[in-house]
Amino acid sequence: MQIIERKENPLLGRVELTFEWNHENLPTPTLSEMITAAAKAEPGSKKELVFVKNVNTRFGRPLTTGIALVYDSEETASLEPKFIVDRHEKARPQKDTGGDE
Repeated sequence: MQIIERKENPLLGRVELTFEWNHENLPTPTLSEMITAAAKAEPGSKKELVFVKNVNTRFGRPLTTGIALVYDSEETASLEPKFIVDRHEKARPQKDTGGDE
């Protein structure tokens, strides 16, 4: 993942990362992979507070572009619509809680 532009938005408490991902001879990156890469690109961020939007892969080209929103806190992340939050919850790897079986 290559960060094209980094924009701080203090009013909304987030950093907006515009990215390109060149995936020649590889499949299109999954939402989970994009979340992980965006969290690594922004020091001190948590995967739970990263949301990836506007993902676009052009037909026949191994290039994916998009925007990653990295929030400062859960309070500011609550600005995201519920369907986006639900989609990202499903994409994140679930932690093993060691439940009863």
